[in-house]
Amino acid sequence: MSVRSGVRDDGAMTAYWISTYSEVRDEAKVAAYAKLALPALNAAGGRFIARGMPEQVYEAGQATRTVVIEFASVEAARAAHDSPAYAEALAALGDGAVRDIRIVPGVE
Repeated sequence: MSVRSGVRDDGAMTAYWISTYSEVRDEAKVAAYAKLALPALNAAGGRFIARGMPEQVYEAGQATRTVVIEFASVEAARAAHDSPAYAEALAALGDGAVRDIRIVPGVE
């Protein structure tokens, strides 16, 4: 099952989970979240593409921590977010950060 141009061999569209952190309120909670979220999202089929602070921003861009995770499909990304393992990570994060998470389909 290879991926080319955003479409898998079985016709499903890849998807990208994009998180931006507009505010980190508690570094310890973010670290506890990351320790649980990484294996939970990997187990759900996620592949981390990018993680960290931007090297450059343009136009209305903001220098905020950004994470990009690739999934086999939008449905797979939703299932990862709604999984019990990820719920445990979210509980550890609590109010430790203000984030924007979006799932975006890949392009053909």
